[in-house]
Amino acid sequence: MTTSDGHAFRAAVLIPAYQCAATIAPVVADARRHFDAVVVVDDGSDDGTAERARLAGAEVLCHARNRGKGAALLTGMQHLAARGYTHALTMDGDGQHLGGEIPTLLAAARTDPAAIVIGVRTIGSQEVAAANLFGNRVANVAIRVAAGTVVGDTQSGFRVYPLATVLPLPVDGRRFEYESTVIIRAARAEIPVKSVPVAVYYPPIAERRSHYRKVVDTLRIIRAVASLLIRH
Repeated sequence: MTTSDGHAFRAAVLIPAYQCAATIAPVVADARRHFDAVVVVDDGSDDGTAERARLAGAEVLCHARNRGKGAALLTGMQHLAARGYTHALTMDGDGQHLGGEIPTLLAAARTDPAAIVIGVRTIGSQEVAAANLFGNRVANVAIRVAAGTVVGDTQSGFRVYPLATVLPLPVDGRRFEYESTVIIRAARAEIPVKSVPVAVYYPPIAERRSHYRKVVDTLRIIRAVASLLIRH
């Protein structure tokens, strides 16, 4: 596959997953409607996530212990780059990201293959916890200031990464803060960061399961972003 300017474009889906046994199989199946190559990085799960991902048709890489979402993304991206892929389309393993929106992200990535493309979550009438909305808005403002560019949804994990330019960037944290700081690092390295609206699925609040720790992980993000602001 090539881009409009004739450059090679070879993408695969990358799904970092931790304790996602209940949701990973339909997520993989959804992604495989658009890609043959789907890689799941099981980040130290003990609930059968890896086995269910394999049965659904994914290639599975495993961390022996939980190392964090950023570490799982890096493991997957390094693996894909070594196999000749140029881009990684990342989805979460909890079912929030919809395979039907993959063509939207891919179209934007093919138009500008040098860019990180971020899917801006369109929530509509779905219910989202007020604390999550507030945290996302604060993070958006801080990261925009640090990056010096407007990014529609800095906390969305539904993205396309150009591997050749993203992998050499310095890494500021290997947990949830990675997705925030990689935007800042990319913008400062003059890697374009593009946003496109995408639909997502939010189950009822009482049914949601998240490994994001609101206090600890938010503080990690604040500390990492603040460090980059100070150094800038």
